[in-house]
Amino acid sequence: MPRRREILFWRRTDVPGLERLSLEVGPEGVRAEASVLCAEDGGFRIDHRWTLTPDWRALTLEVERWGAAGRQALRVERTRGGWLVDGARRPDLDGAEEPDLSITPFCNTFPIRRTPEAPGASVTLETCYVDAAVMAVARSRQRYDRLGARRLRYVDLGHSAGFEADLEVDDEGLVLRYEHLFERVAPT
Repeated sequence: MPRRREILFWRRTDVPGLERLSLEVGPEGVRAEASVLCAEDGGFRIDHRWTLTPDWRALTLEVERWGAAGRQALRVERTRGGWLVDGARRPDLDGAEEPDLSITPFCNTFPIRRTPEAPGASVTLETCYVDAAVMAVARSRQRYDRLGARRLRYVDLGHSAGFEADLEVDDEGLVLRYEHLFERVAPT
């Protein structure tokens, strides 16, 4: 597989905000780096960096937030024994399959790529939910229901239980439109 690089932009549709993500996909894995600027919560900037396996499973997530409280940072890391958050073992996250960073639609790609293609198929998973507003990590549950080849429904069964949104994705499983929250935009 040849190395592929691209730049993606998502615009928030609920509040003023924009994300720029640099994506690099190669035979050794996937790397992504992004910056999010948002006017929500008094305005903030979040930088996030991902290291993924070739089959799009997260190995590390590093998050930095700049806002009214100054700079905050955290690191989530997959190990053979479970998940570490800022270097500390978190047994409450055992069995979680992926991190889910609240501020970006990028991490929805991981379970979307594992959702079977047949309409009506679904995947339910536990996540390490990273709440970017407070920079905290907690276990959460979610489900993805396949509505069509490039359409899914996200159903939150944990942290924001009851929240649902339809997603449109490209051929790679990257979000084009996330109902109520994000839409991909092309640079001009």
